[in-house]
Parts: sequence; C-alpha cells; structure tokens
Amino acid sequence: MEWFNNWWNGLELFEQIMYCVAVPATLILLIQTIMIILGFGHDGAGVNPSDTSGIEGLDGDVSFDSDIGGGTDFADGGDASDFDTDVHYGDGSSPGDIGTMNFFTVQGMISFLCVFGWVGIAAYTMTKNAVIAVLLGLVLGLAAMYGVAKLLWASKKLAQNGTLNVRNLLGASGTVYLVIPGDGKGKGKVNITSGERLVEFDAITDGGTALPDGTPVRVIDIRAGNVLVVEKI
Repeated sequence: MEWFNNWWNGLELFEQIMYCVAVPATLILLIQTIMIILGFGHDGAGVNPSDTSGIEGLDGDVSFDSDIGGGTDFADGGDASDFDTDVHYGDGSSPGDIGTMNFFTVQGMISFLCVFGWVGIAAYTMTKNAVIAVLLGLVLGLAAMYGVAKLLWASKKLAQNGTLNVRNLLGASGTVYLVIPGDGKGKGKVNITSGERLVEFDAITDGGTALPDGTPVRVIDIRAGNVLVVEKI
C-alpha cells in the first residue's frame, strides 16, 4: 500500500476532503444500483412506496386519466353498497405533487454527494481554486439531486397499474385530511379507500360548513380534474 500512501500524501487537503466525499458516495450509489437491478427495494410490481425521502408515505396522490367532463354529475348512479367503506389513514404525502417531489431522498442525497465530490476534484485539478470547485460541485450536485427526484417521481407514476377508475369512487367513504372550505370556495384533500389501495384526491364540498381534518365523508359527485365532491356522513 506504499503507492497509496504516496499518492494520498501528495494530495492537498481540499482534494483529500473531496475524495472522502466522492468515493464512499460512489460506492453506495453502485450498491444501490446493483440492488435495484436485482430487484431489491421494489414492492410487488411497482416501486417501493416507502422510498426514504425522509418524507415517507408515497401511497398518496395519483393522477388518473378520465373522460369525465367538467361538472358532469354521477350522483344519481352512485350506490354506496358497491364500495369498500373501510377507512384507512395515511400520512397524506403525495408522489404526484411536483412541489415537494420528495427532493431529499436517500438516492438524491447520495447522487448529490457523488457528483459534488467528483466535480469538485476535477474542477480543483484544473483551476486550483477551491471556491470555484465547490461552487461547480454544488450546482451540478443539486442538478443531479433534482434529476433523481424527477426520475423517482416519474417512475412512481409509471408504477401505478392504472386500473383504478375514478368513477368507481362515487359513493365511497373516506376521511378529510386537509380541511375543505364550505360552499365550494376552495379545495381540500381526502383519503379514500378503493379495494386494497388508499388514494388521495382533491376535494370540495357544496355544503355551507367547512369540513375539518378527520371528518368522515362520502363521495357524491366528481368534477373535472378528478376533483371529488364530498359530504359529511
């Protein structure tokens, strides 16, 4: 290992620090990639919904294609007996919410450290300027982190099998988890159980009273954009 000691001792302190960041991150990233290829970290046919994100619970909001037109009323055809009315409680996080998009996942952080480290090393080798190296590393590292978050978000949407027809939720029961203003003046969110799946949808109510968190509700109509109209039960 004399060659390694000679090489290591020949590095400047900044380079040693960056190698200490880049090498472990690269090894972890390789292990993660191998595990994904071998099928670890998957849940059934799709992506494991509990991808760390610190921000767990990706059982949330899913976008579904539908031919439902604006204001179309399905209330007359609803039959609550046809639906599973068991209510489950999730944490309400939403993989379809591009605003949060689970930016701080383990995969994202490891990708950031990997890119930050190697870009920093390359930039310092060329410029011998630590500030420039750190800035370039931060910019490209954050870009990699965003790319991973975007990829995970897209993969979770693709992982959905698309068999849930939003019209089947008509008459289903659920629970408010984000307060719904009264008189249709704004959207809240509800958790609805469809079969074995807990799904999250935007919801409004035509009633004059706001529906606070935890209120049991029933779906009575479906509006454009898969917005559910609910009433208290």
